[in-house]
Amino acid sequence: MAVLMGGRSSEHEVSLTSAEAVIGALNPERYDVTPVLIDAGGAWSAGGEAVALAPGPDGRCELLSRRGGPARAIDVVFPVLHGPFGEDGTVQGLCEMAGAAYVGAGVTASALAMDKALFKVVMRESGIPTTPGTVVEVAEWRSRPRDVFGRVEAEAGYPAFCKPARLGSSVGISPVPGRDELAVALELALGHDPKALVERAIEGWEVEVGVLGNEELVISPVGEITYDAPWYDYATKYEPGRMRLVIPAGVSQTAAERARQLAGRAFRAIGCAGMARVDFFVTPGDEVIVSELNTIPGFTPTSVYASLMAAGGVGYGGLIERLVELGLERLAASEGFRN
Repeated sequence: MAVLMGGRSSEHEVSLTSAEAVIGALNPERYDVTPVLIDAGGAWSAGGEAVALAPGPDGRCELLSRRGGPARAIDVVFPVLHGPFGEDGTVQGLCEMAGAAYVGAGVTASALAMDKALFKVVMRESGIPTTPGTVVEVAEWRSRPRDVFGRVEAEAGYPAFCKPARLGSSVGISPVPGRDELAVALELALGHDPKALVERAIEGWEVEVGVLGNEELVISPVGEITYDAPWYDYATKYEPGRMRLVIPAGVSQTAAERARQLAGRAFRAIGCAGMARVDFFVTPGDEVIVSELNTIPGFTPTSVYASLMAAGGVGYGGLIERLVELGLERLAASEGFRN
């Protein structure tokens, strides 16, 4: 097995922490694990040696030495990568080309979930409630800012949040209380991504649900995110003690069951596989609204996804084992469709 860690995104350090936990949970008597570090510049290495993932002469995936050393056969890849160049379908496409089984969602689902604007299009087309908002492209903002202001006010309204469309961990996100704050928020978001999403702020509870499986799904209990901050920003997510996960969530039973149902529907709607964490808002009127779906959530034993699955009876070690099995099963199921 090759465990990919690090990566080129702003979530590099988070990935390293997640990958360390995953490797520690893998049974060394069952798995021959090769940790592969992807540095912030995109260079791959294993044990300090430059490497690359590629199909071998027989079509089986190999980890190649860039210095001409012996290749290592790879049965399965576990991409413990967050954000662009890891969670967005790019690494998944590489694994497909290399002929490797891999853990988690495929190319299309990964790309859709990473692009929050496209994800919401699929949610709406599938009849799944999601946050009202609008997309702003950098070219439009530069050339027609007045049109942008008008559309934001008509389709999102204030207060709102502005975020890069294809980043995670709350990087580049700003609250937008009113019109006066929109320009600064868009400049920040568009500095990270040429496409930004402006969404209406939803009052209520922030809850999350874990999903595990391919065909048959295990859906976790609902957890509630609470925090000591005006909003759920990067520092609040990752500084110890700032965020708390409460399981079960402090919402009505009706809302909790609705969230679990919608988590499965969202997972199916984008063609997800393996795992996902689905994030929701629950309003005081018990309306349940899908916010995002993360195909490679944080992966330490105390992360939200692992904690949710543990509350549903799937402990951390068993979770890692099952994800590897699901990756192998998905490759085997697809063999008959490969020409």
